[in-house]
Amino acid sequence: MKLIVDFMDNRINGFVEVPKNFYNVQSILDIPPPKGENIKLLPKIFPKEMLREEMSKDKYVPIPEEVREEMMRYRPTPLVEAIRLKKHLHLPEDVRILYKREDVSPTGSHKLNTALMQAYINSKEGIERLTTETGAGQWGSALSYACNKFEVDCTVYMVRASFGQKPYRKVLMKLFGADVVSSPSSRTEYGREIIKKDPQTSGSLGIAISEAIEDALGSDNVRYSLGSVLNSVLMHQTVIGQELKEQLKRIEVVPDALVGCIGGGSNFAGFMLPFIEEKISQNDVLDIVAVEPKACPSITRGKYEYDYGDSAEMTPMLKMYTLGHDFVPPPIHAGGLRYHGKAPIVSLLANRGIMRTVAYEQKSIFDAGVTFAKTEGIVPAPESSHAIKAAIDMAIEAMRRREKKTIVMNLSGHGLFDLKGYEDYMDGSFNRA
Repeated sequence: MKLIVDFMDNRINGFVEVPKNFYNVQSILDIPPPKGENIKLLPKIFPKEMLREEMSKDKYVPIPEEVREEMMRYRPTPLVEAIRLKKHLHLPEDVRILYKREDVSPTGSHKLNTALMQAYINSKEGIERLTTETGAGQWGSALSYACNKFEVDCTVYMVRASFGQKPYRKVLMKLFGADVVSSPSSRTEYGREIIKKDPQTSGSLGIAISEAIEDALGSDNVRYSLGSVLNSVLMHQTVIGQELKEQLKRIEVVPDALVGCIGGGSNFAGFMLPFIEEKISQNDVLDIVAVEPKACPSITRGKYEYDYGDSAEMTPMLKMYTLGHDFVPPPIHAGGLRYHGKAPIVSLLANRGIMRTVAYEQKSIFDAGVTFAKTEGIVPAPESSHAIKAAIDMAIEAMRRREKKTIVMNLSGHGLFDLKGYEDYMDGSFNRA
């Protein structure tokens, strides 16, 4: 068990345990099911247990002891009050910002929570290799680590824009034994088709997903692994929110707002889903805020409709907010947020008004990230800086209105492999998308 520590005065606030179960929001929500002829391919794409979890209505799904033991190497993650940031912003005593530190995992982000579970499931079912895609490299790093732990080979198709922007993410993945390929690539039929159409393409998560699925479908002992979007993946991430609820209870803090960045939706969902049942049943006023980039505004500018999860139309169609499966975003440094759609669970909650979404352009989130690094001493991932930007704006607005407010955000990952982005920010060479 870890301690919740106020880093200003080193006061110990309480103890929490790593959850023994995942929380399944499908026990209270009817998520629109996938549709389309590609549903028949799912048993060749995913292991049986993932498909079972995907449709499960059980409120709690046990975490296998082998997986929980690996999680206990870094969980529970700390909940910290941003006291130095508060001082910098000149916030009054009754306006507080707290953050949940998912950056402390071995690979630096929340992604390891589901990576461990997926690698374990595939290992138990005799799968020899997993294929996947990665944007910024956080998911690829996590799955590489998890596959190494559970002795499964790993192939990662990394979006070309991030492949060039984040070279040391490639090194980390290779360190754990993964084969890392720039996407689009010449390895797959679809990759070669994309390169022929646009040799200079920056790539996209949709394209990389298509390549990874095509690769997986080519062998009986290979499966595909997805780091976001799926109901089961979001469920695996609820260890974050379950810990957070207990931490807040122990320190007698009731949050007014929960804030997280959103690409496909996994870190944000894992953070806030354990709070949803109370919000719905008790008409709770808790403000749940998702933050996305203006360069890829799937909820704020997208449509809520059925669409494919990948560019080549190999996946089933999902009911989600989408910009269109052939959308290729600008090559912003928050590569993990460059996905055309949002998870069906998150999309349903957004459509029902249970949560809300805001969007920011790239420079403003780097402004926030630099401020956070200088005050809290943690270099945040560009993805996480979206949440930081929103939390700062909300705190300043509360101060202006003379309102009491406690804002809790999810620091989904560190930015120590994203320093090229910070370099581009400091010398002014990146776009404002």
